[in-house]
Amino acid sequence: MNRWLLVVLIFAVSVVGLSMGLTLPLVSLRLLEAGASPLQIGILSAMPAAGMILSAFMVAPLCRRFSGRHLYLMCFALCAASCSAIEWLPDSLGWLAAARLMLGVGMGVAVILGESWVNELCDENKRGQIVALYAACFTGCQLFGPTLIGVLGTQSLWPIAVVTGCNLLALLAVWLYLPADWSEAEHEQTKTFSLAGFIRVAPALCTGVLFFAFFDSVVLSLFPVYASSHGYAVGIAAFMVTIILLGDMTFQVPLGWLSDRCERSHLHLACGVMALLIGCALPWLIGHPNVLWPALVILGAVAGGVYTLALVRIGERFSGAELVTANASVGMLWGVGSLIGPLLSGSLMGLGPQGLPLALSLAAALFVVTAIGSKKTLRVARSA
Repeated sequence: MNRWLLVVLIFAVSVVGLSMGLTLPLVSLRLLEAGASPLQIGILSAMPAAGMILSAFMVAPLCRRFSGRHLYLMCFALCAASCSAIEWLPDSLGWLAAARLMLGVGMGVAVILGESWVNELCDENKRGQIVALYAACFTGCQLFGPTLIGVLGTQSLWPIAVVTGCNLLALLAVWLYLPADWSEAEHEQTKTFSLAGFIRVAPALCTGVLFFAFFDSVVLSLFPVYASSHGYAVGIAAFMVTIILLGDMTFQVPLGWLSDRCERSHLHLACGVMALLIGCALPWLIGHPNVLWPALVILGAVAGGVYTLALVRIGERFSGAELVTANASVGMLWGVGSLIGPLLSGSLMGLGPQGLPLALSLAAALFVVTAIGSKKTLRVARSA
């Protein structure tokens, strides 16, 4: 295992997490202060997710044309330009939407390739720990973004300066330390499934990714609204999101360590079942603060575990061109989950006070049912 390459890839995905975690709330808050309508804010907020969906269809042709190093250089150059454009673009929502879309494309390609390369670098007996560390760094830097806005303010030049500078540092690290022919050979291999075909090949892994993307977008955008509607102060409601994300970040490496020492499919299903149980219990938990806070930590941990273990199991099953295609499907599903999560949850919250727990429970149930079905199918196939 090349530890130095691994460090560069983890630093790169950390910068992607910071770019996402800082620019999403910053752009929304600036638009709100400028008097933009909720529809306009919603459309601009959806642009990075749309870009990530688009990136999933671009990865395969790009990999055939460019080396991994060149792709990473282009990704971080695009991300740096898109982030800085938030400051210097004219007051045009159209141009801003284009910049946000391009940021999503750059982040999407970087994440898809990064997940593939980290899995290829891992020794099998440490795959869970390393992929979990990768995911935890992404989440931690995503969490750092809103904190930076809170410290520096929405109108300061410094938040954008920091995130643009970090993207330029990632660009420099890639330029200096990734080999020129990095990952060229792997993408010349044949593959047995397409981008959409991966859903048929690994339905439980796909619904796991879809669930976490749904969960992540709903927690970031609507959980404070849900908590404040049940009597919590806005500041406390926002802090609950921080606690959920801290649970996610803190427990991924321990879960990864555990996955290297037990049956990964069992642990994956257990995380999904726990997320489903807490989702179903939220209507009761929200009225009992002493139990709610530890439950939120556990919810973040197990929901993050569903995603991390999906990545681990993808790396366990696939390699080369198939691994890149699988992770491209992950990127596509992430974008889809990020788009439908707030839409479905917002609609259900409009119908009743417990719409958000219902939405989270439905998403978790989809993963649990699919995971159980996949285990039964595999058991039948083995006995045949």
